[in-house]
Amino acid sequence: MVRSCLTLEALTLTLTLVHAFVSSRLDYCNSLLYGIGDGLLTKLQTVRNVAARVVTGTRKFDHITPVLRQLHWLPVHQQITFKLAMITFKCLHGLAPSYLADVCTSVSSVVGRWQLHSANSETLIAPHTRTTIGQRNFAVAGPATWNSLQTSSLSSSSSTTVGSMPVGV
Repeated sequence: MVRSCLTLEALTLTLTLVHAFVSSRLDYCNSLLYGIGDGLLTKLQTVRNVAARVVTGTRKFDHITPVLRQLHWLPVHQQITFKLAMITFKCLHGLAPSYLADVCTSVSSVVGRWQLHSANSETLIAPHTRTTIGQRNFAVAGPATWNSLQTSSLSSSSSTTVGSMPVGV
């Protein structure tokens, strides 16, 4: 009812407020949210869905997936995975702080493992842990998320350097 009375300027302000209070909090904490239960993920997704409905003026019983696509918002679970993979990518390319980059060790850089098949696929060493909380540590979650990416997406990130090399080198 109230949305029909809002001007375009007020809706733009609403989008700014949603980004400031909802999206920024999810982005800020999403690496801490890695490995949380489905119940909590569902609650966070509900908050994101309500925010999308407020911003776009979508009714309560309309499908939310097209609205999220229109806003270019990933589902919360996929956003958490994306952010972990992005931080790991930055670690591998020298764009992250050293305390994060130091925990991302490539298989090919470890003495004795450079001959393994996995050394050619840009996989990272993910330490083993015995607890669920330990699996949420970035030293474990970052490399595990990176290693779970498809080989095609990893090779496409390095294809620019390989593609420019002359044949026979």
